[in-house]
Order: sequence, then structure tokens, then C-alpha cells
Amino acid sequence: MDRLETLRVFRKVADRQSFSAAARELGLSNAAVSKHIARLEADLGARLIDRTTRRMSLTEAGRAYFDRCVRVLDDLAEADQAVGRLTAAPRGLLRVTAPASFGVPYLSRLLPEFMARHPELSVDLSFNDRFVDLVEEGVDLAVRIRTDLPDSQLVVRRLAPVERVLCAAPAYLARRGEPRHPRELNAHDCILYTLSTTPGEWRFEGPDGTVTVPINGRFRCNNGQAMLAAAEGGIGIANSPIFSVAAALRAGRVKRLLPDWQPPAHALYLVYPPGRHLSPKVRAFADFLAERFVPPVDWDAVA
Repeated sequence: MDRLETLRVFRKVADRQSFSAAARELGLSNAAVSKHIARLEADLGARLIDRTTRRMSLTEAGRAYFDRCVRVLDDLAEADQAVGRLTAAPRGLLRVTAPASFGVPYLSRLLPEFMARHPELSVDLSFNDRFVDLVEEGVDLAVRIRTDLPDSQLVVRRLAPVERVLCAAPAYLARRGEPRHPRELNAHDCILYTLSTTPGEWRFEGPDGTVTVPINGRFRCNNGQAMLAAAEGGIGIANSPIFSVAAALRAGRVKRLLPDWQPPAHALYLVYPPGRHLSPKVRAFADFLAERFVPPVDWDAVA
């Protein structure tokens, strides 16, 4: 017999001071109500209700148990209501992580509109180029920009492709010359992204097919914004996502190189822990970003 149901029956009997009244309100037979009470008393090893043909009353043990029973059932009802409120609309704290080179110019500008839509939602946005363990660090959703993602138990939602661009500052090109083929890059200072799976080589698709080039340089880092700053400062050649360098290209601070040769395209992904029921706050944010990053993405318009 379900213990929680038995507690509800006991509470109703005590409230109504009547087995038959409790049975009517609960839609049970008198015999079923009596069976619940008898089973509860047997499990507790104590008599909870004194019964006569004319009246019933709680024993001392029954009164003490009734008080605790009321608190337990009320707390459970309040918990059910709280979960219901959370599942009905986005509420609570949403924890998001994203690479800084994407998160600062895009997510930080989009968040005011998202939060205006959901006034009961708070957002904790952290910028990290490293892979964050979502489950261990308690993160609800990660934005990742990769060629692909390793197999895992996480849920992955692909939003849009992200083109990569080779670029350098005019001052660097004036000093070192402009490469005309990917193989010439091994004679140049290249900016190495240390979080890449292959930081010491770049791969391209072009007129000659696929070309993989070993690279080296005097500067390496683990952040896309730092890579762009280094390229603009004339340190070397950067291989960066288009959204990171688009403004610098338009302003002439860097120049695009080898336009006929394309580095492997990356993609914009949303990643979140698996669950039988996706929380409303995660679903709302994922759907919001999917509305904004529809391929082909106009990065200027989004920003």
C-alpha cells in the first residue's frame, strides 16, 4: 500500500473526525479507508485513533503523528508547486559558458533582449575558451565553436557554420611579404592557438586539394581576442573565425590572406547535459539563440 496515500487518508480522517466523511471526499470505500488506517497503525506499532460506534478521536500518539503528517504533506505540496512554477516558465538561475571572442561581442549584446523576455530568470555568463565539464561545474549550457565535438553523453545542437579566415596586419605584410600559397606559411610567424587539437599545423582546402602545413611563430595563446590583438599589432598571421575578425577586416587593421584557400569550417554548437525533461530556462535560451543565428549568419546584423 502506498505510504504517501495512506498519510493523506489519515489526515483526512483526522480532519473530518469521520471515516465515512473521509471516504466520500477521497472517493474511497469505507473499507478501504479502514484498511489504510489499520495498516498505518500496524506499521507504527501504535494506536492512532480511538473508535467507538458513536465517535472517534486521536490518541496522544495519533495527535503527535498528525502534527508531523500535516507538515510533511504541506511541505510536499509546496515542493510540487515550486517545481510546477519552474516547469511552467523560465525561472531561476541560468548558467552559461562561452568563448570570450564570441561571448563578448554577441551573447553580451543579445542577453538584454533575452532577459527582458523572461523577467524571472537570472543569468550567470562566464567566458572560457577551455572545455568546461558542464555536469561537474554545474553549468546549464555551453556555446562551443569547433570543427566537430567529441562523443559524449551531452546533448549537442548545431546552429550554424562558422567560416575561418587567415589574416595579418598591413605592417606585418609590408615587413615579411604576403604568402601566395599555404606552403609558404612555414616561413612566416604564425600565431598559434594552444587549445587547438593540432596547434602546430594548419589545414586548407583549395585549388590543389587538401594541404596541411606545419606552422611556427613567436606568439602562442589560448584566447581568440588575444590572437586578434596580436595580429593587429603585427606579430604574425592569425587563423581566426570570421566573427572574431570581421570588424578588423572592414576597418583595414588586418588583411585577408589566401582567399582561395579555406581552413576547415567550424560550427556554432549549443551543448547541455542530457535529461528526460529539458528545463524551460535551457530550452528558452537555446531557442532564442537559434532564432538569432540562422545560416547563413549575418554576423554584423546579429552583433
